[in-house]
Amino acid sequence: MDSMDVYHGNISRETGEKLLLATGMDGSYLLRDSESVPGVYCLCVLYKGYVYTYRVSKTDTGSWSAETAPGVHRRLFRKVHNLITAFQKPEQGIITPLQHPVVNAAKAKHPQGKKEDHDFYLHPS
Repeated sequence: MDSMDVYHGNISRETGEKLLLATGMDGSYLLRDSESVPGVYCLCVLYKGYVYTYRVSKTDTGSWSAETAPGVHRRLFRKVHNLITAFQKPEQGIITPLQHPVVNAAKAKHPQGKKEDHDFYLHPS
């Protein structure tokens, strides 16, 4: 999870919501630790001024899955990155496709494998 630039770690629900609302763009998203369930993550998505939260967790077999709307088939992914990619498409059981990653500023300043500092970081969408 730490290698993902949209992962913000142990931030509060309120902090995550502020980050998303600051973008003002439907489909903005980030990942954070769940405050209520240890070892579970929250995929937070902005849509029409409201933040929707979906739990993301690892199964006993090592696959990743996300809570989706009732009646939507539960999908399993080998990597969280694959889960994020799948949810960038419409009608996957979440409120809106993931479109605008909210990058963790600390990771943006020091991308893994790079030692030099950068003045800015653009995330490919």
